[in-house]
Formats: sequence, C-alpha cells, structure tokens
Amino acid sequence: MSVPETNAIVPESPCDGDIPIVELKGISKRFGSNQVLDNVDLRVTPGEAVALIGPSGTGKSTILRIIAGLLAADQGDIFIAGEQRHGLIEDAQDPVNIGMVFQQAALFDSLTVQENVGFSLYQNSDLSSGEIGQLTRQALEMVGLPNICDRYPAELSGGMRKRVSFARAVITNPREAQDKPTVLLYDEPTAGLDPIASTVIEDLIRNIHGNRGCSTYLIVTHQDSTIRRTADRVVMLHQGNVQWMGPVEDIDHTPNPYVRQFFSAATDGPIRVTH
Repeated sequence: MSVPETNAIVPESPCDGDIPIVELKGISKRFGSNQVLDNVDLRVTPGEAVALIGPSGTGKSTILRIIAGLLAADQGDIFIAGEQRHGLIEDAQDPVNIGMVFQQAALFDSLTVQENVGFSLYQNSDLSSGEIGQLTRQALEMVGLPNICDRYPAELSGGMRKRVSFARAVITNPREAQDKPTVLLYDEPTAGLDPIASTVIEDLIRNIHGNRGCSTYLIVTHQDSTIRRTADRVVMLHQGNVQWMGPVEDIDHTPNPYVRQFFSAATDGPIRVTH
C-alpha cells in the first residue's frame, strides 16, 4: 500500500477499544486479466465514516463486497472486530452486523415495501409476522418513510427506493443483535439523484450514523458533496492500490497528484483518461 503523506491519520474513535472493526491485510482480487485490487491494506475503527473514492473500475465496490462477505478475495486476510473471517458470509456469523446499500437499491419488484425491508427476517428468523411488521415500520420511520408498507417499488421515486434500501440494511433481529455494533456499506448511494434528493440522502446517512451508537460506515461515491458531507476520512484508490488517505478536510490542501486531479476533474495527471 502506498500512502505518500504523513497526515494519513485515522480520526479518534468515539468507541472504546483499539481493535479495528474492519481490517483488510494484503487483499488482492483479479477478474480475468484485470487486477482490480493489488495487496490492499485498510483499517477502519469503530464509529468511523470512510469514503472510498477514485476513478471507475479501481476496486471500490469490490472492497465493499469483500467486506460484506459477498465476494472472496484471491489473496489476503480480512478481520471483523478482530476475528479472522474464513469463507463468505453464509459460512459463519460475523461478530458485527454488516448491512449493504446497493447502488440500484436492489429491491424485489414483486414484493411490498414491508416484505422488502423485512426480507432477511422473514427468511432467516423465528420472529412472528407481527414482530417483523413492527420492526419494519420502525426502520421505515427512521428513514422518513412512514405508512408505505403496502406500496410496491414501482410506486416510489428513486430517492424513496434508496431510503427503503437503507431501512432494509439497518433492520436486525433484536433477539440476536443485542450489543453487536453495526457496519453499513453504501455503494454510490446518491448516484443518479438530483442535488436536493442527494442532500436528503446525505443527511440521512449522517443521521443513521449518529443515532445508532457505535455505528461505522464505508461509502463509495464520486459525488463531491457526498464525500464532504458524509465522510470523516477519505481513501483514494487507483489501479488497485491506495494512493492517498487522510481526513476529509485535507482534500483541498494535499499536493497528492491523484487527489488534485480527481477533485479538479482535470484530464492531465497520473489518472489516465480512457475514451
């Protein structure tokens, strides 16, 4: 991993303990002849908000899927709250609740909003339908969408579908989730939204983060406002490597050429423009 600046620090964690909630060591991943990740190291502390940025195709979403346990790395180790994960998420239970919000919301068109939000509980818990319904309504109220349980995704705007996917990511089984911290993974949550809708989503991300105790999140985004309004720390990826990391307030001052080119949208620089 290349971190060319000494100011690449991790903000102080609001939670006790020095053990990273997520740690990647030497993670590599190749798809065919394309080396997407190349020996990447990353540590995320409890309560931290991290933005993963960089040009398209640099492995940002791949990192999220590896952390979520949906994709296996070719090489390297992943630790969740200090425990090494072996295999994928279905092979063993993590000591942390990990929820993922996909770029396209990924809702089931044939299911109601309630059935979408409570899907994992309907499939994998012994909770009654009434209990799941109550948890679903609470999750929807938290994202500002009360009274839409019986509606279908096709009846919702793009921003509303995003918020429903947030509710699905944060809902947990209270019989199993007590005292377990939560890691949320956001893959381009404001992509395709107008500026006002983006602001609503950005505020929601911060609100969820601030009201769920020791909640931690990683967010993949290209949008300048989303980076500045939702992140504490920024990690810049290019060609499968970490090229820079540092506090969000440093992005306007760092001389790092990758960061300078990315935020200025310049065509000249170390990031090669493909046509």
